[in-house]
Amino acid sequence: MSNPGQSNQAPITSRMQLVEALSRGCKAASEWKIGTEHEKFGFTFPDAARAGRALYSPPPYRPEGIEELLKSCEGPDWKPILDQGNLIGLTGKGPHKGSSLSLEPAGQFELSGAPLKTLHDTKEEMDAHFEQTRISAALLGIGFAPLGFHPLCTRDEMPWMPKSRYAIMRRYMPGVGTRGLDMMTRTCTVQVNLDFSSEADMARKMRVSLALQPVATALFANSPFVEGQANGWLSNRARVWLDTDNDRSGQPSLFFDEDFGFEKYVDWVLDVPMYFVMRSGVYHDVAGCSFRKWLEGEEQEPLRGLTPHIGDFEDHLTTVFPDVRLKQFLEMRGADAGRPDMMLAQSAFWVGLLYDSSVLVEAEKLVKKHPWTVYQDLRPTVAHLGLDADFPGGLRAFTRHILSLAVEGLRARGLGEERYLDPLLKIGEGAPLQAQYWLERYRTVWNGDVRPIFEEAAVI
Repeated sequence: MSNPGQSNQAPITSRMQLVEALSRGCKAASEWKIGTEHEKFGFTFPDAARAGRALYSPPPYRPEGIEELLKSCEGPDWKPILDQGNLIGLTGKGPHKGSSLSLEPAGQFELSGAPLKTLHDTKEEMDAHFEQTRISAALLGIGFAPLGFHPLCTRDEMPWMPKSRYAIMRRYMPGVGTRGLDMMTRTCTVQVNLDFSSEADMARKMRVSLALQPVATALFANSPFVEGQANGWLSNRARVWLDTDNDRSGQPSLFFDEDFGFEKYVDWVLDVPMYFVMRSGVYHDVAGCSFRKWLEGEEQEPLRGLTPHIGDFEDHLTTVFPDVRLKQFLEMRGADAGRPDMMLAQSAFWVGLLYDSSVLVEAEKLVKKHPWTVYQDLRPTVAHLGLDADFPGGLRAFTRHILSLAVEGLRARGLGEERYLDPLLKIGEGAPLQAQYWLERYRTVWNGDVRPIFEEAAVI
């Protein structure tokens, strides 16, 4: 989730300003970039239990926790982000310009990668991040494991970070779904942010990628455990999203419309209930208010006396959670966090499908062989069954076809990036999903004890 920053204080005088804010994301294909974001759970190493912390428990904000880890990363290239005096992230400068380090609600540590030209650059960025963080984390007795859902702790055992927007969401979430607090505290994801050249290009990429998010959920399923037990779901992260806040998440049907574009997205966003507005660096709780009514001048007590700014809309865009989110780029949001090669494969998967125009057309033809409702119905079943979910003609066969298109798209780039798809090609041919691999370890080597997953999955 986003860190607080400098807000655009230009007043909103017309709805078209909001449409134009999105349309400014259009770029020539030669300028398209790849931005990869990945999260991971912190845990206490066995030889470093301190201050009464249980083994493998998540580190607190303080003492000797996440705050200190962030401080250790500060320097000329990483500047602090503060929220009411609390250090809650770092923004990159110089060689790290465009990237940031941030915290999810329970201290899940996130690198929001810079927009980069190639997947080779993405790999270098990821490796450098792990190496930079590893030394500081080791001194604190902390490791980090990228898994889709926390395999051990209850919701109440997870810490809360001192980010003001999270306090607002924490109050609001239980009223709009049963699993919103689990989403906040016990999930980790990996996403890739990709560009578009025009409104039509954005709409085509939206339709294709939104339809295929369940395929990504299946391929990257990596969260089969809840509170120390296997519960029959391969992606408990995806399961949580089935009842987090359905007004702002999932696969909205209007995104598949042939006339979908920036205006339709703006109208959808305006009707999603608000969380907050920021004034003078302070978050104000306006959860449940209507942005549309605010624009139309209708009185709403929490917003009394406040004029809507462009920055308010930009902040509001960060509080909608469809499986593909539109800003001035498209965010692919359907995958569990996982092994580094799998996180890189997630970016490769979408770059291959969306960044070559001929492949994108072929992918659209393929997904249009079935009604959009087929893909919407697939969303809950892949969370449960992965590639064994029911699908016309077989989901694994369909996935192999999609993967072949992704390979073709990467080869067309001529950069040798197709090798990053190797883990997915193996899964397509029958290799176990990450979740299935962990389940086998749990049933055999670990003798029903889930705790070894932390050290075996650790990247830091």
